[in-house]
Amino acid sequence: MYIAVLTEEICKRLGAADVAAIIAFLIGQPFLTTRQKFAGTTPGISIASQIARELLDFNLPVRVPTLTNQSMAALRFSMTCNLGAVVGRWTPQIGAMIVVYDVVMIDLTTTLHFNKLAKPEDRISDRTVGALG
Repeated sequence: MYIAVLTEEICKRLGAADVAAIIAFLIGQPFLTTRQKFAGTTPGISIASQIARELLDFNLPVRVPTLTNQSMAALRFSMTCNLGAVVGRWTPQIGAMIVVYDVVMIDLTTTLHFNKLAKPEDRISDRTVGALG
């Protein structure tokens, strides 16, 4: 029964925003080849970054922290003042955050829905649900 409730909650939750989030995550990955870069930088460039740099080629008055695959691995931010680079670098992170949020909400609503349908002895004791369940 839990699988049936999970499937129902996934179908309710997934929509255009989720498809956009997955697309944002994928086009933010550095698949395209680019010029030679310094050591310690992410090799390649993403489609999102390349398009954003072409359309939003403006310099900001301050340097903005961004995340790349290499800077996440090193647990540090990469700074840039180019608006296109900022948009291109944050695109996959925003997509990933939306997907993670949806997974957490699907888990929460599935547990709540299942516990409403199940007999008291069959309910899932989930501490993350707390007083809601």
